Amino acid sequence: MSKKLLTPDYIFESSWEVCNKVGGIYTVLSTRAKTLQEKFGDNLIFIGPDFWNGDVNPLFKENKTLFSGWKKHAETVDGLKVRIGRWQVPGLPVAVLVDFHPFFAKKNEIYTWAWNNYHVDSLHAYGDYDEASMFSYSAAKVVESYYKYFGLTGKDKVVYQAHEWMTALGALYLQKAIPSIATIFTTHATSIGRSIAGNNKPLYDHLTDYNGDQMAAELNMQSKHSVEKSAAQNVDCFTTVSDITARECKQLLEKEPDVVLVNGFERDFVPTLGDKFDKARKKARKRVLDVANALLGAKLSDDTLLISVGGRYEYKNKGIDLFVDAMNRLRHDSRLEKEILALVLVPAWMKEARTDLVECIKHKKNSSHPIGDPRITHVLNNQDSDNVLNQMNWLDMFNRPEDKVKLIFVPCYLDGKDGVFNLHYYDMLIGMDLCIYPSYYEPWGYTPTESVAFHVPCITTDLAGFGLWANKVKGGTSELEDGVKTIHRSDSNATEVSEDIKNTVLHFSRMDHTSVEQARKNASKLAEKALWKHFIKYYYEAYDVALRNAKQRTK
Repeated sequence: MSKKLLTPDYIFESSWEVCNKVGGIYTVLSTRAKTLQEKFGDNLIFIGPDFWNGDVNPLFKENKTLFSGWKKHAETVDGLKVRIGRWQVPGLPVAVLVDFHPFFAKKNEIYTWAWNNYHVDSLHAYGDYDEASMFSYSAAKVVESYYKYFGLTGKDKVVYQAHEWMTALGALYLQKAIPSIATIFTTHATSIGRSIAGNNKPLYDHLTDYNGDQMAAELNMQSKHSVEKSAAQNVDCFTTVSDITARECKQLLEKEPDVVLVNGFERDFVPTLGDKFDKARKKARKRVLDVANALLGAKLSDDTLLISVGGRYEYKNKGIDLFVDAMNRLRHDSRLEKEILALVLVPAWMKEARTDLVECIKHKKNSSHPIGDPRITHVLNNQDSDNVLNQMNWLDMFNRPEDKVKLIFVPCYLDGKDGVFNLHYYDMLIGMDLCIYPSYYEPWGYTPTESVAFHVPCITTDLAGFGLWANKVKGGTSELEDGVKTIHRSDSNATEVSEDIKNTVLHFSRMDHTSVEQARKNASKLAEKALWKHFIKYYYEAYDVALRNAKQRTK
């Protein structure tokens, strides 16, 4: 007989990405919010940083009457500067944005406390460490203020979940300040693991040989690693997001996660199948081809295969280098019959939309010659040193008329107002035929999750949490006909991965309409298995572990 899980009465979650759209953690929290909000109502409270100094944040709507008594107390008695309202995502959960800047005056005192209590090494801090730590501390003070103002006690089951090293310090503070609060720390990617991978060191073949503390010193990551490791080893429940990252945590943080919180998704952003979906897909394809034809001085046909890679501009970690290499290999393959338009949808240090391209699109000029550099849609601040363009230069990829594969770099945030496409990322994604995410370091991988949710088959690797999960669902290696092709990747097989991507795209280009539609349906079916309603159970397991350990700890 299974035990009855302890369920929280209150849940507080802090993250740098609450009402702050930066990366994958925003997707985790914002898509999961509705599922938890339906259960816990306004006892679910998200805490994020307030960068806006009273200005409008489109992701947050302030509510002057919500918890107004506590807000006044927090400001006048506890010295906190907060705005309370609702996060503008499905479920409209309560969000508290806190101005962390006043705590810089107490920085040395806070770091001394962290060292004395947990041996957190803040001595080697640089870059964003101070900013993140002050936010982390202020978020914990918000919870402390709420707890005391509303007279909560040990009888109230309260959980505080901190996401990533940026909020680790706050979890440690609360464990001392209010011991009855059950603490959860979730690392979505270890800071030292990401650094090892980002510095072109072989992470996986030699994982068991690495010592986290030693590597942190070598890579000048001592402070971030220190606070992350301290949180992992001291909170009531330590969690991560995939089995592959769990192995990384065990080795580098010397703590095996108590629970793996697999990342889910919701389909609130996906149009329902039928006219609405078809119109959105048709609109996206037309816009992409119109821009490409204007830029290239070409007349790509409506059945051109649209392929993309997306995500953060982590050139090796996200496999952008292998995407470009695979497209170059495909360009030279005489077996390719279809025209392919490959897009690198990765925000870079972008200056502005190209005025010549904007004018050409605006006036619908049908030139038979390319406009300027036919490989990029926006002006970069560092165009001469950009990785994508330099790799294309090296491979002699210049989108010549005779090339069956054209590759275009779209280095902007697709927020609907980039000046060229003027579409949101999801509104572009729905028009793709195939997406490719050949990740090297990807604890989970929301880009392939989003892809299959929009009925777009994709290619990923077994170094991504999502790729491993797709294999587990399949009961073997997932193939493109299943909706996801999972390619084996290691520290030393980049050439084989590029070749495998090329051959998979070539195979896809030859599939008949019925086979393609079946692959799209299977992608959607896989996405259904990744909905939060299936994965939320792991969070309830983590809450139970945290509450039981907190109870034991405070006896």
